[in-house]
Amino acid sequence: MKRRLTGHKVTKSQSHKIKTFFATCVLVSLCPCVLCMAQPVSSTELINNAKHYDGSAVSYSGEVIGDIMARKEYAWINVNDGKNAIGIWIKKELIRDILYTGSYKAKGDLVEITGKFNRACIEHGGDLDIHAQSIMKIGSGGRLSHSVDKTEIYLLGLTGLLTLACFLANMARSARNIPPNP
Repeated sequence: MKRRLTGHKVTKSQSHKIKTFFATCVLVSLCPCVLCMAQPVSSTELINNAKHYDGSAVSYSGEVIGDIMARKEYAWINVNDGKNAIGIWIKKELIRDILYTGSYKAKGDLVEITGKFNRACIEHGGDLDIHAQSIMKIGSGGRLSHSVDKTEIYLLGLTGLLTLACFLANMARSARNIPPNP
């Protein structure tokens, strides 16, 4: 025995709209999962097998290096996985958590990028790149301090003293060979 809870009859048109609405909700909720299932790849794999990965969703991890280059609402970042660096085209709002980029003075933040790999991006002059749809910071960078070994300082000082001694000895030898002025 069926009972109606609402007290009014649902037409076929309304039933179809409800089913379409729920089907759309399910599909939209699954879209992020497709990106989550992007296969993790190394820069070497991407470079050596660029034709295979062209247009595919990929996951790529590494250290953010160099400068962040802002271009209107997007930015370029370079991510190095220890072997090579890949250019990443990303919305500026997604990189707000990047505090450090790798350089002599700092170790860059570690990130995992998910996006579309382009073997020869038409939008960016034929360059190999990844158009990021998401970024996750998986490690923090920080400032680096470089200590100088005392041995290096002593060797540098000794080299300077020897250079100065040779220069002075050469000047003294040259002064003895100059004829007197008339």
